[in-house]
Amino acid sequence: MKKIAVFASGSGSNFQAIINVIREGLLPAEISLLVCDQPGAFAIERAKANQIPCFIFSAKDYPSKADYETEIIALLKDVDLIVLAGYMRLVGPTLLKEYEGRIVNIHPSLLPAFPGKDAIGQALAAKANWTGVTIHFVDEGMDTGPVIVQERIRIEENETRESLQKKIQLTEHKLYPSILHMLLTQGVVINDEKARTY
Repeated sequence: MKKIAVFASGSGSNFQAIINVIREGLLPAEISLLVCDQPGAFAIERAKANQIPCFIFSAKDYPSKADYETEIIALLKDVDLIVLAGYMRLVGPTLLKEYEGRIVNIHPSLLPAFPGKDAIGQALAAKANWTGVTIHFVDEGMDTGPVIVQERIRIEENETRESLQKKIQLTEHKLYPSILHMLLTQGVVINDEKARTY
C-alpha cells in the first residue's frame, strides 16, 4: 500500500475527494499525514473525522522555512508521494531536495496562465474564454513545475465566481484522484525537466 501525505491550507475539498476514493477502494493508497499551516482550516476537521494524523503549524513560529520543513520531513517517514491540495505556501529547497519528483500540485487554471493566488478571479478579470485545471510536479517556482495533465473548462458569458469555482472543483475532484492513481501505480521519473511516466 502506497503512502501519501496531503498538504492543505483551507477547506480541503480536494483532500476530501481523495479520502472518498480511497474509502471506495478506487485509489490503492493510505493518507499517512495531513500537513496544515492554518490552525483554523476546515481540512483539519476532515482529517480528524477520518482518523488521519495531522501536523498543524504556523510558519511565524519558526525561524525559517527550512526549520519547519525539517520537522515535516521527520514526520513523513515512508511517504511515497506528497500531494498539495490547496497548500498556499511555496515548497522550499529542504523539502524539494528530500522529495524531488515526488511532490504534485493541483492548480485552478491552465498554467502558465493565472498562476499564484486567486486564479479564478484572475481568469474572470482577464475576460478569458477558457480556464481549467492543471496538475503538475512541484519545483522551486510558483506553479512552474512540469505539467502532468490539463483539462480545459469553458468560461461562459454570464459566469460568476461561484459558478466557475463549482465547475473547476467538480473537475478537480475527478481528475486529481485519477492522476494520483496513475502516479502511484505506474511510477514516475523526472528527466531533463520533463515528466515521464512508465
